[in-house]
Amino acid sequence: MRAAGTAEVAIRVFTHYYRLLESGQLGSIREEDIDPVGDLPHLDHLDPEPDAMRAALAETVVIKLNGGLGTSMGVTGPKSALPVKDGLSFLDIIARQILTTRRQYDVPLPLVLMNSFRTKEESLQILSEYDGLAVDGLPLSFLQNMEPKLLADDLTPAEWDADPELAWCPPGHGDLFTALVASGTLDALRERGFRHAFISNADNLGATADPRIAAWMAEHEVPFGMEVCRRTRSDRKGGHVAVRKSDGRLILRDSAQVAEGETQFFQDVTRHRTFNTNNLWIDLDRLADLMDGHDGILGLPIMVNRKTVDPADPTSPKVIQLETGMGTAIEIFEGSQAVIVDRSRFKPVKTTNDLLVLRSDVYQLDDAGDLTTTHDGDEPYVDLDPEYFKILADFDSRFPVGAPSLVRADRLEVRGDVVFGKDVTVIGEVEIEAAAGERRLVADGTVLEGS
Repeated sequence: MRAAGTAEVAIRVFTHYYRLLESGQLGSIREEDIDPVGDLPHLDHLDPEPDAMRAALAETVVIKLNGGLGTSMGVTGPKSALPVKDGLSFLDIIARQILTTRRQYDVPLPLVLMNSFRTKEESLQILSEYDGLAVDGLPLSFLQNMEPKLLADDLTPAEWDADPELAWCPPGHGDLFTALVASGTLDALRERGFRHAFISNADNLGATADPRIAAWMAEHEVPFGMEVCRRTRSDRKGGHVAVRKSDGRLILRDSAQVAEGETQFFQDVTRHRTFNTNNLWIDLDRLADLMDGHDGILGLPIMVNRKTVDPADPTSPKVIQLETGMGTAIEIFEGSQAVIVDRSRFKPVKTTNDLLVLRSDVYQLDDAGDLTTTHDGDEPYVDLDPEYFKILADFDSRFPVGAPSLVRADRLEVRGDVVFGKDVTVIGEVEIEAAAGERRLVADGTVLEGS
């Protein structure tokens, strides 16, 4: 790691988790050690004064996690560079959201990306098209750290001559805190008077800097705030918040932390009723104090991720990636809080299924970068055949003139090689299938109506 130029604080953090792994710790959280969360405040019930909102936003910075590549969709560049709505990328829309909020509240509201070395150049090129987006004296991005993958059989660093970069991995998005310190970004923000950071994933366009939460954080001196949504059956695999019995602190249990044989408890959406959106608010002074007091090691729970050194080659050597999740910091900050938000603040794009919904008429994008919908109830459920639609190029070739109308759809399931023409409308619950070995064309103007 030193030979690769890794910061000393990142090496100390990696050493800490390596020792935990050596001692057999897996970061599991048992059901008997936690209680469900009780009543939580709802964003709609926060009603601060306009002056308080503006004052809080004036001390807020927006940080977007932007290290992800579009590899799951067959894209080699930053996922945030993909066109998602009206020909605009995630980053285009984020830039518009930031600039609009600045004008509306007359605040600086810096935007800072946590990039990987693979996403930095292209992402900054996109943002360079927006005059005035960069704030003097502050970086527009900083880099996440890298660590070696470990061979599963003896915990030595993996090597892979076919592609040496594959021997390295990011330490999960919990590395955000380490990277903020190692890059000097945390100090730069605090020196400029910024008190709070709003942190979210770049692929979640619902994650905007809401001034009500900023004011709530400031008024109640909340050191760490997590936005959570009501859990439905479709969210049963997502990390949920709970209360640790031993000290009464809020914690986050992710799927990687489920104790063996306890999946049914983790996925019980009637018992654990809220999930983490990964929209987080953090007091930067409190973060600096914690990092300084622990030699840069925040002490987030360990997550042991087992993979192969080449994710595309299941026969390549088995490796362990040591990771942490930034949401698990909820248990580190004394006095952490969670606030319930609507689904409008959680619109991630993880697959082409999500992308189709976002590109359709279910959502409208205004000049400010805000997404609105006229769809009643939950957004439609889309399930596209992965053999034909998982890779973005294949997906685009089967929607050559755009997404079908889904605003009156409840479910769209597509199996086989189906190509959609212009002005196709889906109503209700629809299943459409192409015969094996054949391509089916849905003609222009077709109305697909199901139950």
